[in-house]
Amino acid sequence: MPIVTIQVTREGSGPGRDSVTPEEKARLIAGTSQLLLDVLNKPLDSTYVVIQEVALEDWGWGGLPALEFRKRRAAGTS
Repeated sequence: MPIVTIQVTREGSGPGRDSVTPEEKARLIAGTSQLLLDVLNKPLDSTYVVIQEVALEDWGWGGLPALEFRKRRAAGTS
């Protein structure tokens, strides 16, 4: 039984959104499950998909919190 965890940032997928919509989550679950069926022949009813939303302040890259990294990148500084 495969268990797939998908992590997404809690910033939404469009203007005015602060999270992934239930419809988008349903599509992620369906698509991931179908991929495992197609590639690994794992039945849909034995595949578990977990979606975790990560707050923006809880991750980063380049040694900086994500928002600071993005701000510096947009300004052209490191």
